[in-house]
Amino acid sequence: MARNRPALAAAVIATIALGLASRKYPSLFPAIFEQYPGDALWAQMVYWLVAFVSPAASVVKVALTALVISYADECSQLYQAPWINAIRATTPGHLVLGSAFSWGDLVAYTVGIALVAPLDRWLLVRKV
Repeated sequence: MARNRPALAAAVIATIALGLASRKYPSLFPAIFEQYPGDALWAQMVYWLVAFVSPAASVVKVALTALVISYADECSQLYQAPWINAIRATTPGHLVLGSAFSWGDLVAYTVGIALVAPLDRWLLVRKV
């Protein structure tokens, strides 16, 4: 079964909107979660992008690929050269590359993908 690309594009846009809202209006989420809803949503956006690029891939393959990309992005934050920090200092650079490594972010990515993968499986079964 292949996924519906227009629906995936809509999922990417909706997830980005929610992620940006989670940063601009953190009071939308319980304070105990801190910045982690945005991180979970970032990983979900990666999930939808991977599904968009490979619409026939299995849910497991999409989830694992999204996790690898998310973890790699987080680990790249251990590299702190002036040139990449200049990119990270911009709003788009910070949103895409982050700024500082955090183990909590890895947990948030895992939780985000674990929440979105069953939704994707359900949508595939329904052929949306």
